[in-house]
Amino acid sequence: MVFENRVTWVHARRRSRYNVRAVKLPIDTLFSLIDFLGVFMGALGGALAAVRDTRYKYDLVGVTGLAVASALGGGITRDLILQKGPPLAFVDARYLMAALAGAAIGMMFAHKIGKNTERAIIFVEAAALGLFSVSGSTRALNAGMSRLPALLLGTTTAVGGGCIRDVLSGSTPKIFERGELFAIAAAFGAAAFIACDAQHFSRQLSTIVGSSCGFGLRLLALRYHWATKPIRMDS
Repeated sequence: MVFENRVTWVHARRRSRYNVRAVKLPIDTLFSLIDFLGVFMGALGGALAAVRDTRYKYDLVGVTGLAVASALGGGITRDLILQKGPPLAFVDARYLMAALAGAAIGMMFAHKIGKNTERAIIFVEAAALGLFSVSGSTRALNAGMSRLPALLLGTTTAVGGGCIRDVLSGSTPKIFERGELFAIAAAFGAAAFIACDAQHFSRQLSTIVGSSCGFGLRLLALRYHWATKPIRMDS
């Protein structure tokens, strides 16, 4: 009887360990997936924007540098704020590889897109915004942060890379411009993800809802010309 109880306890312990690992693995894999997709889309959008820029006519180094800054800037800012070791982009070469791949594809197809380049940039940036808002919030929650800091960090991750790219290219960051629902869309996506996670939805479903909300609000705002108003109204 003692032996049987011991065997039962051992099997139960093994099943428990297996279940814990089964839960953690999809979450880690999902975070990596959305983070890499965000990096790729961010680099693609950054490269398209750099190639389109007629003021400076960037060369290979300029386009690649702006694309990498756009792709990795938000994630590096996120990881520096968390202070959980070196930023992931510095310890995992796949982040740089994804950024370089997005930059290369952006340079290859930017000229072929022609008149539709603007639409392509808008679509790609909206997708990157939705993905980064969720990955930033996910990283914050996994680090033990509460919901409000996770919301702020998700927004920071989504807009950080674009801000760095705009500053390096001599432009005002889009999040500070009148009429751009950029940071608001990022915050909406992060809030939707956190709300779903608070209701104990699966991480996969929460990720889909959050990224779709950020992506969708950004596109709807551009489609229907939803815009913010300036604080100062000159007569």
